[in-house]
Amino acid sequence: MSVAVVTGAGGSLGRAIALRLAEDGHHVALTDVAEATLAETEEAVRKVAEQTFSRAVDLRKPAAVADFFVAVRSELGPVSVLVNNAAIYPTVPFLEMGLSDYDAVQEVNQRGYWMCAQHAGRQMAELDPGQDRSIVNVASITMHGGWENLAAYVTTKGGAVTMSRALARELGPLGIRVNAVSPGAFKTAAEEIYDDPEAYSAMVVERQALKRRGTPAELAAVVSFLTGPDATFVTGQTIEVNGGWVMA
Repeated sequence: MSVAVVTGAGGSLGRAIALRLAEDGHHVALTDVAEATLAETEEAVRKVAEQTFSRAVDLRKPAAVADFFVAVRSELGPVSVLVNNAAIYPTVPFLEMGLSDYDAVQEVNQRGYWMCAQHAGRQMAELDPGQDRSIVNVASITMHGGWENLAAYVTTKGGAVTMSRALARELGPLGIRVNAVSPGAFKTAAEEIYDDPEAYSAMVVERQALKRRGTPAELAAVVSFLTGPDATFVTGQTIEVNGGWVMA
């Protein structure tokens, strides 16, 4: 039985991904910094997964990240799937953002991905070479055109793609696949940063080729593909899931 780790599992996208991986038959380990929403995801996943495990972890703390992966192995077994999804997105104008705010975004969205991939990758490297092993890094549509007041976030999401390519090259000889998925503007709690969410939603639909909002389940389906048996020869790629807003 394969073990899948999902970070940022308390959010809408992370929860949908965790549920889909559970439906795919994985044991699922969950982490998020927000204990309340993480508990809600765990409750939902337990209805589907044969086994699950969760722990609130602040990805800015390396020791806590390391301890989490040790605990996952102890509770469920070695990791064979990792979905790096956790992210923070403070909305601060570039000229006003302090280094402490910038560092916090980098620590979660970039260094957090790096640490989780390294801990998971070490466990994956010990598995049978015939077992498919996969890392998926969640990027963002914002990396294509930038986004006002989100420069630090956008920087890290571009980094998620380039990291995926570098790791795909380096880990490929070990049989570990690494890809990225780049979601568009899904309707999640993240949109609360906008003063007029309805106007923002209308703008999204107007710019997309598909004239409706996407659902977290549709993103989760692409992650399912990338981590599943139909994608065993796919690595180093970024799949855009944005309703045709950006066609890359």
